[in-house]
Amino acid sequence: MSTAREVPRPPRREAFTIGDTLVGPGAPCYVIAEVGANHNRDLAVAKRLVDVAADAGADAVKFQTYTGRDLYSSRTPRFDYLEDQRSPQELLDAIALPREWQGPLMEHAATRGIHWFSSPFDHRAVDELAALGVPAIKIASFELVDLPLIRRAGATGIPLILSCGMATYGEIEDALDAAYGAGATDIALLRCASVYPAPEHVMNLRAMATMRTAFGVPVGLSDHTTGITVPCGGAALGMDLLEKHFTLDRTMEGPDHSFAVEPADLAALVRGVRDVEAALGDGRLNGPSDEEAGEMHRLARRSVIAATAIPKGTRISESMLTIKRPGYGVAPKHLALLVGRTALKDIPFDEPVTWEMV
Repeated sequence: MSTAREVPRPPRREAFTIGDTLVGPGAPCYVIAEVGANHNRDLAVAKRLVDVAADAGADAVKFQTYTGRDLYSSRTPRFDYLEDQRSPQELLDAIALPREWQGPLMEHAATRGIHWFSSPFDHRAVDELAALGVPAIKIASFELVDLPLIRRAGATGIPLILSCGMATYGEIEDALDAAYGAGATDIALLRCASVYPAPEHVMNLRAMATMRTAFGVPVGLSDHTTGITVPCGGAALGMDLLEKHFTLDRTMEGPDHSFAVEPADLAALVRGVRDVEAALGDGRLNGPSDEEAGEMHRLARRSVIAATAIPKGTRISESMLTIKRPGYGVAPKHLALLVGRTALKDIPFDEPVTWEMV
């Protein structure tokens, strides 16, 4: 059961800024290109990944800050889904981001016009990232139950993004209470399926709307499926943020490469999300758009057409009229109003009939 519900929360903020970018309802989806461990402890690769994220049009590029020793007990069994025979502690130590790279990578990202931040997995990492002045801190799904870590991150005053893979309503509430109680004001939540890769049927994208209604904060998706279809579907449901793993090459050695998208797919994903956002519109039924109001509206819609030549002075009968394209004659719904009227001029066969002709 939740133990921190007595902590008063500040007013919930349905939108806030990360750096200079608005995140929340009415703003474009904030796209986070997730590196994870795909830098392979090669600084040149890490910088190239920053470039790829910037070139793709992502808003942010994200790394992870941890040590195997602080993250896993030495007695933790190895994961069956990984072919690596090392213990989790050994594996994580071998692929961890060298912390002295964080400043240079953040500076490089700034030259590319993209936000840089990381997921801290220990208190020292939180402090280091806060000292760097990162625009956001992301808490991973597995750490959502580490309330002391969340309090440490919340106390920085930096916007928090909490991933909610495997979480119950109560666990999300506990995490929010911990963050708010520590002084956080700007928090977003991510729907996530913590499987690598994640099959589509476990994604439960509709949970984003449930989370938004329940908690009143920006909500998005941390996606571990192998393609770009699911996150584009998230855009259609109005997600506020998207996090997606990417790599230079899916065949590279390492635990995060196989389910990540490659550079071309990352760029296609960002384009897809933006295209879906543009297609959503405002929901109003206001008739033809500016683009439709030209030839399509004038020539491709239907109107009343003369089914035969109608000489001047003829009393018009229904058999003299038909409905065809183009659309600049009398509207089809008014055909009955033309019946019984007199032609004021000769109306040729197949001519659109206008009110001025009768």
